[in-house]
Amino acid sequence: MTRIHTLLIGLLLMAAFTTAQADRLTVAIPSAFVPFMFQEDDEWTGFEVELWEAIAEENGWDYEYNTMNFSGIITALQTGRVDVAIAAITITSERENTMDFSHAYYDSGLMLMVRADNDEIEGIDDLDGKQLAVTTGTTSDDYAETNLDNTELRRFSRAEQAYLEVRSGRVDAALHDTPNVLYYIETAGDGDVKAVGENLEAQSYAMAFPRESELRNDVNIALLAMMEDGRYAEIYEHWFGEEPDPR
Repeated sequence: MTRIHTLLIGLLLMAAFTTAQADRLTVAIPSAFVPFMFQEDDEWTGFEVELWEAIAEENGWDYEYNTMNFSGIITALQTGRVDVAIAAITITSERENTMDFSHAYYDSGLMLMVRADNDEIEGIDDLDGKQLAVTTGTTSDDYAETNLDNTELRRFSRAEQAYLEVRSGRVDAALHDTPNVLYYIETAGDGDVKAVGENLEAQSYAMAFPRESELRNDVNIALLAMMEDGRYAEIYEHWFGEEPDPR
């Protein structure tokens, strides 16, 4: 085999490897946001994970998860460094300017968490002069920054860190997405924390893509098919113990 033949084979193998890499989608995902995505026995599971994996299988997509904190996910979407994100991402008008969204598939909001023995805070109006834990880059962070001028904000990269600050008494309350707050209280709170006040800021979750993504339409087609044939309802009921509201 001549040197030229060897060089040509090397170039062909490199091209094939590059093509294989290009065909594999990069899926941004937070380290945990129960019950939407988390790892169990080193395997990803959760409501959004099951949705995504069913959609990917239907489209014949190969993919890999790339774990990062929530603010990093938003930046990665805005700069096009990932193909899609599943991170319980709330659709907002501001985010619509820099990324695309699938059809909504979960209705959420924001909820306050306090220690179980805290009787001073019964809602958002009781936070003046208090310390509030929020997760950086989330809608809870945005809400608190806009509406709670007399509250000291403590920002954390993960919701679980904010919750532990409440349990330890280092902050007075945490504000985060309602389903995650309630799930944490029920499954991991050990009776130390409780939810107070009303569900704030009606919100909807969706998968997110960089602007003008070619994946969005295929994701929406598969998602709507799952909603029509009952697969979406089956996954929803498995994780939330109730049937989804009709859409």
